[in-house]
Amino acid sequence: MSATTESSSPALDTFRDIILWRRKKLSAGVLLVSTATWVLLQVYRFNFITVASWVAMFIVGSLFMWGNILRLLGKEPPNLSDLEISEQNANEIANTSRTLIEEAIRWMFHVTVEGDWFVFARTIVGFLLLSYVGSFFEFLTLLHIGIQMLMTIPVTYDKYGDQIKRCGEMGEAQFRRFCGMFNERVIRQVKNKFDVKEEREKYQKNREEKEKKVE
Repeated sequence: MSATTESSSPALDTFRDIILWRRKKLSAGVLLVSTATWVLLQVYRFNFITVASWVAMFIVGSLFMWGNILRLLGKEPPNLSDLEISEQNANEIANTSRTLIEEAIRWMFHVTVEGDWFVFARTIVGFLLLSYVGSFFEFLTLLHIGIQMLMTIPVTYDKYGDQIKRCGEMGEAQFRRFCGMFNERVIRQVKNKFDVKEEREKYQKNREEKEKKVE
């Protein structure tokens, strides 16, 4: 399957539409549900199972009332066949998961094996920031912040992508210059000191061997 098949995936198209606010009702619904869930679990300290049970009772009760009202009015009950997960959608989800795992493995290889100072430093800084933020917020709060960022950053980048790219390229160039200077002034100096020390040890060892031979 090529990129054409992947781009025509209904699940991926729906996901893109939601995070880019092309389907404003769904996007607003995601924000409202995530915010309401965070408020109930984090602010009011409700148990997750309690909230999930309330939501399930509301959905089941609404569908039950809806179906009975339609029957009383002589109309057909709602068709829920669209909620089924087809084999094609299941395969698309599996392929997407596999692609994400492969990309994660490639990224780890790029960071650890290829030895790019810029990528390595950026990764370490990112993990440090994540650990620092995680020490102040609980997992649920971080998840809520992640959803809010997911619903705001892509649409902002979609509108102002060119300006953001220019700023990012300038920042990357400055950071690469800094890494190059660090490599030149610090890493190479340390390496030269070790080389000089090794040469001195070799010279001393050769001198002692010559003295022993003379004796």
